[in-house]
Amino acid sequence: MNEEAKWAFITTLDDELLKGSVVISEWCAFIVRECDYAFVAGANLATVITVVAAIETYLRAEYAGGQRVRLVDLVDKAPLQQGLRDDIHKLRKYRNAWVHVTSPEDDEIILQHPEAYEDELEEWAKLAQRTLRRTIYENQWL
Repeated sequence: MNEEAKWAFITTLDDELLKGSVVISEWCAFIVRECDYAFVAGANLATVITVVAAIETYLRAEYAGGQRVRLVDLVDKAPLQQGLRDDIHKLRKYRNAWVHVTSPEDDEIILQHPEAYEDELEEWAKLAQRTLRRTIYENQWL
């Protein structure tokens, strides 16, 4: 996807998922913009990592009540549809695998076949964009 197609992808998600209006914190809005810029620039791993940060920021603002709660517990505690909750957990686990690389010295496969990881990351970045919008649009005013 080129930049124009990526902006169109984001716009299509917004058109599909946003039926009313939402209020989100300025912190969350800032991070969402960073997600979009990373996605359009082709920084797919950055998109996945930043999307999880945006989701966490949104859920903290909406459901943490000022408490310090682990993301996994916050997702489970929030009144989200089960399918969305499951998708956030999948995304969180995928992000964790990249953020907490188990064997960084075992890098032969990524050296030999980086395109496999790039293709996988692009698909996850698209899923991340959809999951982000499903999350921040979950409590709309109609």
